Amino acid sequence: MNVDEHRSLADELAGWAPPPGRPRPETDQVAQAQPAVEVVPAVEPESAAVAEPSAAVAEPVGPLDDAELTAALESILLVVDEPVADDKLAEVLDEPLERVVFALVELSARYTAAGSGIDLRRAAGGWRLYTRPEYADYVQRFVLDGQQSRLTQAALEALAVVAYKQPVTRSRISAIRGVNCDGVTRTLVTRGLIEECGSEPDSGAYLYRTTPLFLEKLGLDSVDQLPQLAPFLPDNVEEIADA
Repeated sequence: MNVDEHRSLADELAGWAPPPGRPRPETDQVAQAQPAVEVVPAVEPESAAVAEPSAAVAEPVGPLDDAELTAALESILLVVDEPVADDKLAEVLDEPLERVVFALVELSARYTAAGSGIDLRRAAGGWRLYTRPEYADYVQRFVLDGQQSRLTQAALEALAVVAYKQPVTRSRISAIRGVNCDGVTRTLVTRGLIEECGSEPDSGAYLYRTTPLFLEKLGLDSVDQLPQLAPFLPDNVEEIADA
């Protein structure tokens, strides 16, 4: 092939264009050289599809040490409005009853030894925090603020009769005191110091007894701890009562 033929062939190649829709040969080679990239849709992890659970109340884990047990007991006793039984505290704290009782006794002794104004006592079958009797005047001044909430002498006498003679009827209370006690009995019921506890089989009259609040106010665990009245009563007290 002469020079003119080479030039003519070069001119034809230079002016050649691929048919529509077909890339140039070098483009095909580049496309074949690059591997196809497969587009994979993103898949969210299962944990993302599940809503996070709401925060639950934390539960105690494992047994409490001595300091934690004491702190837990103090926290509970600060919010109770009536004495709470030691077995109930043991159940709530999931601790042996003997350990809880020992911790309560030790905590009470610690308050006393430190001269604290707080006193931990057992009363009405349970444990509760109280103020020290020597600071009663200050506490009374703060709580009452000039108000008078003491029981009258008549109410105190009727309450004493119920405490020592329970269960007892209103007529029996009136007979012992020598005056009608319907009003003071209603007052004591309203104050929550006494309550009805059935009726007398013969007469059907209501019977009254003291309440746990009565024991709590006196700081007693049971009515068996009431002071004995025998030294202060006449020898014929039963004859006077029956009369």
